[in-house]
Amino acid sequence: MPLDLLYICLGAGVGIVVGLTGVGGGSLMTPALVLLFGIHPVTAVGTDLLYAATTKSAGSIVHALRMNVAWRVVALLSLGSVPVAVATLVVLAQLGPQSGLMAKVVTMVLGGALLLTSILLVFRRWLLRLRGSGSMPNLRRDGLLTVATGAVIGLLVSVSSVGAGAIGVTALLMLYPAYPTVRIVGTDIAHAVPLTLVAGLGHWLAGSVDLSMLLSLLAGSIPGIVLGSYLAPRVPERGLRLALAGVLMVVGVKLLAS
Repeated sequence: MPLDLLYICLGAGVGIVVGLTGVGGGSLMTPALVLLFGIHPVTAVGTDLLYAATTKSAGSIVHALRMNVAWRVVALLSLGSVPVAVATLVVLAQLGPQSGLMAKVVTMVLGGALLLTSILLVFRRWLLRLRGSGSMPNLRRDGLLTVATGAVIGLLVSVSSVGAGAIGVTALLMLYPAYPTVRIVGTDIAHAVPLTLVAGLGHWLAGSVDLSMLLSLLAGSIPGIVLGSYLAPRVPERGLRLALAGVLMVVGVKLLAS
């Protein structure tokens, strides 16, 4: 399977942004494949899910070795996300992954998820301040909310490949404000691995994964993430995050209007 230079460049560009901002590649990769390359939305989602499973596996290993993963929270998230992902994939298979109806459904969910991501990027600090002035932690309640959060993320990720990045991190920051940010990020990445792997394999079994495109994207993204991570301390994070939120909002509106 020959590598495609355009997909390599796309992978590198997305990898750099992910390294700089930490925002999940699905927020950028899937809409780029759909809008710039004309890839069928379901194929774009399926390919991006296996792409995410591969890249986030390496990140989760690093965070686990540094003791930055709350495994109990990962288990609770997975308890909600994995069954919902499997159920969603069964429904998608029944409806016909490559049908026009599924293309419309995926495009609408993807557009909505991108708008939600952009809003969270802009208002994350305000939401965290609101959570800080809220009720005291409660182990049982927070556990149930974590499972419910996992279920929502499982649905969004299976349909659109978006949700395990900015949405997941923001939800965990609000549920577990006592955790340091690096532990929240490590936990979110560790949870994303089984979720994106299960969802990606489901799309692959349904024939919704382009393996040649996947290899080209990975060839560009791996060095891109390394470069972005290296440049991150030298770039103003808030300005970049707001610019990214603006791009995601425009893309989300365009997808919803298409």
